[in-house]
Amino acid sequence: MYLLTETASPFALERWAAFFANFGQFAKGFFYTLGISIGALIVALLLGLIFGAMSSTHNKILRGISRVYVEIFQNTPLLVQFVVVFYGISILTDGHVMIPISLTAILCVGVYTGAYISEIIRTGIEAVPKGQTEAALSQGFTYADTMRIIILPQAVRTILPPLTNQVVNLIKNTSTVAIISGADIMFTAKAWAYDT
Repeated sequence: MYLLTETASPFALERWAAFFANFGQFAKGFFYTLGISIGALIVALLLGLIFGAMSSTHNKILRGISRVYVEIFQNTPLLVQFVVVFYGISILTDGHVMIPISLTAILCVGVYTGAYISEIIRTGIEAVPKGQTEAALSQGFTYADTMRIIILPQAVRTILPPLTNQVVNLIKNTSTVAIISGADIMFTAKAWAYDT
């Protein structure tokens, strides 16, 4: 009870009263973060699945394209990607093309996380014994059908734990949208803290 009544305590009721008085701002920031997270997760899963499957083929060109994608986006800081996409495209087109902040956030976080998910999927596919793929191909399955029906369902057991970690990282990475003035929940909380 002491923690709730003492004004110096971070749990003091008067501090919570200030939070609930501005709850609309926090809810808006929360839903903005949630929207970016869901959109970026869809982009990341699609890219991760495509490039993960490409990196597991025997085609050297597809593997090379996948490797270039992974190397570029894993080894470039997310903040740099935000600046290049949001400001760089505008500068290159003399202001004629302006990508909205939320779309920039979805694309940048999605493409960045997609590179990590691609490696997770590649590892999961490689964990399935090669004999499974060879048996499916010898039975007349196409490569796409082999992946969809036989390999990926078995790889899910290996893929799921690190994929869950990447989803958490994706949500944390949405806070970097503040670099281009996106009003996510962390940006909203910081602005509220400065105002009080």
